[in-house]
Amino acid sequence: MSFLMIGGLNPLLLIFGMMIGLVYLIFWIITLINAIQSSFVEDNMKLIWVLIILFSSPIGAVIYWLVAPGQKKKHFKPLN
Repeated sequence: MSFLMIGGLNPLLLIFGMMIGLVYLIFWIITLINAIQSSFVEDNMKLIWVLIILFSSPIGAVIYWLVAPGQKKKHFKPLN
């Protein structure tokens, strides 16, 4: 049974942790791309949000999705 243990961890636990990390990495990259491509009401908000996402990684991406949509410019196409 000890041959199934890798460094004291169950291989299934290791795979589960890697999957969680991969999902978070994808979420973080999508958040960063969205912040870079968005246009905000105030000019400096894009830089501020990118720095928040980069330097407060786990919680910064979640805060971005909760707070930033209210700070973005609304682009409406006129009806003809």
